[in-house]
Amino acid sequence: MVGGTVLALAMISALSVIYLYRHYNGNLTVIDINDQMVGPRPDKVDVQGPQDPLNVLIMGSDSRDGKGNDIDGLTGGGQRSDTTILLHLSADRTRAYGISIPRDLMVDRPACKTSSGTQIPAATYQMWNAAFQLAGPACTVSQFESLTGIRLDHFVVVDFEGFQGMVDAVGGVQVCIPETIDDRAHGIYLEAGTRKLEGRQALNYVRERYAVSGGSDVGRMKRQQAFIASMAHQVLSSDTLAHPTRLLGFLDSATKSLTLDDGLGNLAKIAQLGYEFRGISLDDIQFITSPIKTDPQDPNRLVWKRSAKVMWRRIREDEPLTKRLQVDVISAASVPGQSDPSESPSESASESPSESPSASSSGGAKGGNGGNAPTASNEALAAAGLCTS
Repeated sequence: MVGGTVLALAMISALSVIYLYRHYNGNLTVIDINDQMVGPRPDKVDVQGPQDPLNVLIMGSDSRDGKGNDIDGLTGGGQRSDTTILLHLSADRTRAYGISIPRDLMVDRPACKTSSGTQIPAATYQMWNAAFQLAGPACTVSQFESLTGIRLDHFVVVDFEGFQGMVDAVGGVQVCIPETIDDRAHGIYLEAGTRKLEGRQALNYVRERYAVSGGSDVGRMKRQQAFIASMAHQVLSSDTLAHPTRLLGFLDSATKSLTLDDGLGNLAKIAQLGYEFRGISLDDIQFITSPIKTDPQDPNRLVWKRSAKVMWRRIREDEPLTKRLQVDVISAASVPGQSDPSESPSESASESPSESPSASSSGGAKGGNGGNAPTASNEALAAAGLCTS
């Protein structure tokens, strides 16, 4: 009798796993961009290490079309790349860099093709995010590869609904807001304090660029980096991955809203990518911005500094970034203004911004940097609307 019960439970568990796998796989949107690529792509560089380094381009789509994306009534405008981050995992899987590229960066865009086959001619002095609007992720991938010489392994596109769903699925993400963000003209109002943000509030927080940072996209990127670092800390440091309800909710939200290349287009491959982080300490998951400066032709635009070429070469050759290139780093171990991003909202809500622990006192595992990795300056944090020490 007991043996029969155990067998029945095992069969139910197996069927549940099969159902869930098929369900989440069915949620994914998978596209093949090979036919949209114009011209040769860069070759992968042979590097020393037990595996190949991994380079994944993450694009946040600001499309208002589709369920859950009509956040401000601006439907029908197509989609642009609201956020672009290169995720680089070293060949020895001991470090990970998340490198942000500003949407206001002026670059020379290569020729592209739309998904319908329409040719988009190359153009000079174009905003970074125009490529996505013209021909989707394929054009952004082509643009990134032509400018950096880095061959991408994969790409991921996530929309507004997916972002909100993933944040909600992990129970919200803790942030420290030093001053009330009052941008009611754009439907955004967030009171100062240290607490967890969920859903629409979290999305508003990472999108805000008018009431904080003087309209600068640079400050907004730094705020996005801090938010993602806090989310990574919470997922990796708490019981999120071991909590079935949260894990299933996270997978359901993520898979519903992700567009991926065909090389990453099933749940097993996504899980494998996540597994690659197992040996990387929180200290060695670092978020930075590619070296930029104000465009001499337009104070509202940006261009890359010369040192950007050095950064991309080191990433291409899988070399650690030097301290000179690690400007205003935010790591998953040291999130600005927080001692432990995984603590409950009730424990942190009573803290005022001035009473919040400094980034240098943050918890988390210490890795190859021994906790001595460069960190963001108070000036950069304040400009991004983040709490300082």
